Amino acid sequence: MAQEFEFELEEQIEIEEPKKYKVLLLNDDYSTMDFVIEVLSKVFRKTEKESTNIMLNIHNKGKDVCGVYTHEISATKVAQVQTMAKNQGFPLKAIMEEE
Repeated sequence: MAQEFEFELEEQIEIEEPKKYKVLLLNDDYSTMDFVIEVLSKVFRKTEKESTNIMLNIHNKGKDVCGVYTHEISATKVAQVQTMAKNQGFPLKAIMEEE
């Protein structure tokens, strides 16, 4: 004989989406446009056209968003940019801001 049980939840469980963070590249006077395009294509998987547009925005406006990710992925992208820049001798900086 099978028993059936009914349970009532006293609280509803709310599932929150993780916070998102924008990763931005900042303009400097030393990193070449070609290097910035390379970073955008390798780290952020942008097409050549997208990379060029973002690079021009960075150059003209001082910064631009390269992508929006969870905290962990954003932090990884920032670290990847820093490593690439250091290895190539450029001062290119990436930052993350909560969306």
